[in-house]
Amino acid sequence: MLYEFTELEKEQILTNFFTSTDPLHLNVFPSKLKKQYIVLCIIINQFQKGTSYSEKEVNNILGQVHFDFASLRRGLIDFRLLERTRDGSSYWVKEN
Repeated sequence: MLYEFTELEKEQILTNFFTSTDPLHLNVFPSKLKKQYIVLCIIINQFQKGTSYSEKEVNNILGQVHFDFASLRRGLIDFRLLERTRDGSSYWVKEN
């Protein structure tokens, strides 16, 4: 885990940045890195561990959460929550 955060912090992020949790819908992507990380830790749960996804599948899943799916995808990769092949043809949830 890159940043440590409490359940209270997670609940505050859910309240302040998401308009819905079922289905998950992000209103605005935060500018502060720790908040971005918490948001992305919530979003990564939209993916199944042990499953390989194409870039199109990743974009479709993230596009349902927020219109800027490319920024979400990049954040998931940058924070090492999601991994991909070098050519970007396959994505999967990083196993801890």
